[in-house]
Amino acid sequence: MIKSIFDSYGTPILVVAFIVLFLLESRFQLRKRVQGRWKRVFINFMVSIPAFLLLRLLLIPAMVWLAIENQSWQIGLNYLLDAPAIVSMLITFLLLDYSNYLWHILLHKLPILWRFHLVHHCDLDLDITTAFRFHFGEMIGSVIFRGAAIVLIGASPLMVLIYEIVFEAATQFHHSNIKIPFRLEKALNFLIVTPRMHGIHHSVFKKETDSNYSIIFSFWDRIHRTVRLNVHQHEIVTGVPSYADENELTIGRLLKLPFTKIRPWSALLSRSPDKESKEGLGKLKK
Repeated sequence: MIKSIFDSYGTPILVVAFIVLFLLESRFQLRKRVQGRWKRVFINFMVSIPAFLLLRLLLIPAMVWLAIENQSWQIGLNYLLDAPAIVSMLITFLLLDYSNYLWHILLHKLPILWRFHLVHHCDLDLDITTAFRFHFGEMIGSVIFRGAAIVLIGASPLMVLIYEIVFEAATQFHHSNIKIPFRLEKALNFLIVTPRMHGIHHSVFKKETDSNYSIIFSFWDRIHRTVRLNVHQHEIVTGVPSYADENELTIGRLLKLPFTKIRPWSALLSRSPDKESKEGLGKLKK
């Protein structure tokens, strides 16, 4: 099933999506870069190799196996509801996305998880290659959480694979540095996470990083009041302030970073009081 769906359809879709977004962000740049692009491409892809291998050889097989086994266990919401197939698929997709919203919050709030997720956030630029810059330790941890979510939701193996393909494509899209026409992006952002929205999440200001956790659908942040849109893109400084030295962010140091003493988030001045008082209530800014 993985070979016939994820490998045969998902992988070509994701490769084409990457090429298109990479070319578009080269031509239509949203935020100015602070590092050499090709050096970052090399570093981010080298860091991502162990995570890529674990994704294909551990995470996806484990999730599909659990979904298959659960067809005999019949644990989870969908087995309780006994809804029509199309309704069951819709519920599964929404709840899988909601579970990843919750997982993303845990990555930021639990110190043991943050030390791994930090590798993703200490990138000094934000573009499509950041979408692959995840530490392999984070991938291992996600197997437990996402596997439990699949069982509790009662997700079918097919929906697990379909969601994973859309999840990976959405991650590429909202990490990209592509400048979408503003009115179009505002319209898209009512439903899905867009580059401007996710760019705020990668800010060096802690209150901005602690917002916009959604992966595919943006309304999870609105429902839980973790949305923050009232930041202009030219005001965003990307990264983690205590890891702002480019010379420290080498491949070897990034891979061993979670196993070292993690520095506290440096104290930076907040943005203007007016914006702080309107946290999460603003509209998407250019």
